[in-house]
Amino acid sequence: MTGFYLIIGVISLASWLVSKRLKNKFTYYSKIHLKNGLSGKEIAEKMLNDHGIFNVKVISTPGELTDHYNPLNKTVNLSEVVYNQRNASAAAVAAHECGHAVQHAQAYEWLTLRSKLVPAVNISSKFSQWLVIGGIILGAASGNTGIGFIIAVVGLAMMAVATFFSFITLPVEYDASNRALAWLKSKNMLTTIEQDGAKDALKWAARTYLVAALGSLAMLLYWGLRILGSRD
Repeated sequence: MTGFYLIIGVISLASWLVSKRLKNKFTYYSKIHLKNGLSGKEIAEKMLNDHGIFNVKVISTPGELTDHYNPLNKTVNLSEVVYNQRNASAAAVAAHECGHAVQHAQAYEWLTLRSKLVPAVNISSKFSQWLVIGGIILGAASGNTGIGFIIAVVGLAMMAVATFFSFITLPVEYDASNRALAWLKSKNMLTTIEQDGAKDALKWAARTYLVAALGSLAMLLYWGLRILGSRD
């Protein structure tokens, strides 16, 4: 188990470093002001219009790095900084979130699958770890047989759903970034320097999802060995 503790520690450190690097990148590229003078909101609306999407609203949402697309009410939610500012970071984020709206409009298969998993993940994220830990404790108290083991396995299965979801998220996020960068370039929305900044910022944003997926997998394997290995 020492090896898994080490792996989890390394992934946790990597997650912190990537998150810190991401914030630094967005701060740096926020200083590169767009020559076209468009705000994140205006870029988002133009990208939606260029893709023939007129039923999606672009709105402002509180917080930092809280940007997201909501397929339920068809809104592109941009953090206040992205919504109002006119820089490479804002352009990258705004276009990326619109990339999700384009995926939705075109029924992109990975986004469709991810959306179907959301209800299950909402439940599993709340209860999986409690069931796993509770099942292990109950199993230890009853000689590691019967109901405790079953509860732990149910929790493990729920944890597996969340891990699967985290990996399904990867192609969704990478594709949204590719769509965003392709549109920004094809429409000559950014200068070469601005385009390079947008690409770099989105690259680091994608890495946060990759680290999260690896962390979820590591935890699944750890608890899987704890539960299933105890039966040997």
